[in-house]
Amino acid sequence: MEKNCLECGTRIIGRADKKFCNDSCRNSYNNKFNKDSKNLVRNINNRLRKNYRILEALNPGEKTKTTKAKLIAADFDFNYFTSIYTTKVGTVYYFVYDQGYLPLDGGEYYALVQRKVK
Repeated sequence: MEKNCLECGTRIIGRADKKFCNDSCRNSYNNKFNKDSKNLVRNINNRLRKNYRILEALNPGEKTKTTKAKLIAADFDFNYFTSIYTTKVGTVYYFVYDQGYLPLDGGEYYALVQRKVK
């Protein structure tokens, strides 16, 4: 049975499950295949990564306190986080992976914490 490359259509020689004639065709095909959803996902991941770096820079230890102005000056975006943790007493922490923040005193100050990863 003769198989052709999914990208360029040339005849494939080699393993029975091979789909592409070379790495270039494989990369080109996958880039075209993932193009539509890639921009949205890439932009969200970039924003999360930036938020993470900001929290990590402002919280070198496990706990610290900062102001909303410092977060905004560093271009922190409060709309992007990976999870929410609510304590038994109802305190809501927002996390970007293992770096978290808790609004204090009406939102002008923030407690920054690092969650222990098991």
